[in-house]
Amino acid sequence: MEVTLLGTGAPAGLPRPDCPCAACAAALGPDARAATAVLVDGTLLLDLTPGAAFAAARAGRSLGGVRQVLLSHPHNGPAVEVPAGLPQPGRVPDGRELALLTGHRVRAVAMDAGGTGYAVTGPDGQRLLYLPPGGAPAGLEEARAESYDMVLADVVGRPDALARLRGVGSVGPTTDVLAVHLDHDVPPGAESRRRLAAAGARAVPDGTTLVVGAYEDVPDVPRRTLVLGGARSGKSVEAERRLESFPDVLYVATGGTRGGDTEWAARVALHRDRRPGSWRTAETTDLVPLLAGDGPPLLIDCLSLWLTDAMDRVGAWDDAEWAGGGEKALRERVAELTRAVRATRRTVVAVSNEVGSGIVPATASGRRYRDELGRLNAAFGTECEQVLLVVAGQALVLRG
Repeated sequence: MEVTLLGTGAPAGLPRPDCPCAACAAALGPDARAATAVLVDGTLLLDLTPGAAFAAARAGRSLGGVRQVLLSHPHNGPAVEVPAGLPQPGRVPDGRELALLTGHRVRAVAMDAGGTGYAVTGPDGQRLLYLPPGGAPAGLEEARAESYDMVLADVVGRPDALARLRGVGSVGPTTDVLAVHLDHDVPPGAESRRRLAAAGARAVPDGTTLVVGAYEDVPDVPRRTLVLGGARSGKSVEAERRLESFPDVLYVATGGTRGGDTEWAARVALHRDRRPGSWRTAETTDLVPLLAGDGPPLLIDCLSLWLTDAMDRVGAWDDAEWAGGGEKALRERVAELTRAVRATRRTVVAVSNEVGSGIVPATASGRRYRDELGRLNAAFGTECEQVLLVVAGQALVLRG
């Protein structure tokens, strides 16, 4: 089964008309996108957008063989002109299945928001799932989940849709996940590609033709990632974003509850409210057993607080205890942690502060903490496939 993406943008396209934002200003050339429309084997058209015939011609395709046009969402604005020779577009009731003369079967998939998804099975048995903008499948159950060779979805706007599909086994390591309905939420170019790759997804330019079931270009999700950054740089948001399309993430909070500290409680509440409801939380600094065990991805936030606890335990703040064995004990704890990171089979995203570029601390204990955090970050980062530095909300790739 072959699909041609006549457009890959949001319903309003990218750039949006008259939008002055930086993302729209940079959406030029291959990063400019018409509203999403998908041509399947030249016979089935999913969503009809303005200029579909011209888009097909630019992609070296024709709409002359189209026998069915299906809409996935309400089309606001002026009515879309149906090119001559095309059947009138329509939507299929949820759960209803169409059998086309070409050998394709199309089943309408219910969404949790307005719109209809379509599961398409080709004559060769390959399966693709097409979801509308802003929609996620409703009522998924593992017992009757279907696996797909290709998924076209609003990965940026609804990462939880991908998480739900992964949770029931509909999306696996070889599923080619294509981001469509792309809007100006994510800057185009390298930044967009990096964020999508972290979710195991990719985007392609308008006019691209793909073969369903060919998964050589499916990006490998980094198994271990370290996200560094200064205070309020956006490092925690970046770390959370990297796992929001995965189900059952275990969020490891190393800072504890700090009873009576209202400012800390407000910080914790802000983080908790921002996380998907399906994530679980463990408040602990005992990271080695978690890294050694099997289970869902780990988000560790953060190594800076883990180090504070470790230095407390070895008496690092007292010069005599530090010289009398505390330094050696801390080195052993850091080595144990890095060995666990090297050996882990889980997907791990860890957050840490980068404090070595600021003002030199005025106290000996502050300088000691700064130095040890720098050593910990370097040791942990050595064991990671990807290391990022977040500055002013922008992620710079240091490795991977």
